[in-house]
Amino acid sequence: MEESITDFRGEHDFLSNFYPSPIEMDGAEYPTIEHAFQAAKTQDFARRRAIRDADSPSKAKQMGRRIKRREDWFDVSLSIMESLIRQKFTRYPDLHQKLLNTGSTSLIEGNNWGDKFYGAVWDTHQNQWIGENHLGKILMKVRDELRGS
Repeated sequence: MEESITDFRGEHDFLSNFYPSPIEMDGAEYPTIEHAFQAAKTQDFARRRAIRDADSPSKAKQMGRRIKRREDWFDVSLSIMESLIRQKFTRYPDLHQKLLNTGSTSLIEGNNWGDKFYGAVWDTHQNQWIGENHLGKILMKVRDELRGS
């Protein structure tokens, strides 16, 4: 078994928030977790609808970067992310099984765009991943929950 999964593309693309797996949030269906998460940054339903209708997760992410975030965003963002990820892996049996099939492998959302909060960046000097890796930690937490159910 691999020591860690650090690239949420290719055979592990299902771990990415960009993976096409419609998610429900506040009565609306979003094409991906990324769409829903970016929309959750605002309470303005017209802006949420525009983000939901974005033609790609990348476009939704760009739109989410430009909106005025709700005042409590930093207090609620991690619980929103966890809720969306839990929904994705309980709603779709094939994704549920794929997540379980990662076993006890460490999941690290490795990236080269500098996200050290939800992911981690490879530090060539220290020869290790640097970052809080909240996305990876949430995925592993949900995997543990699914394994126990």
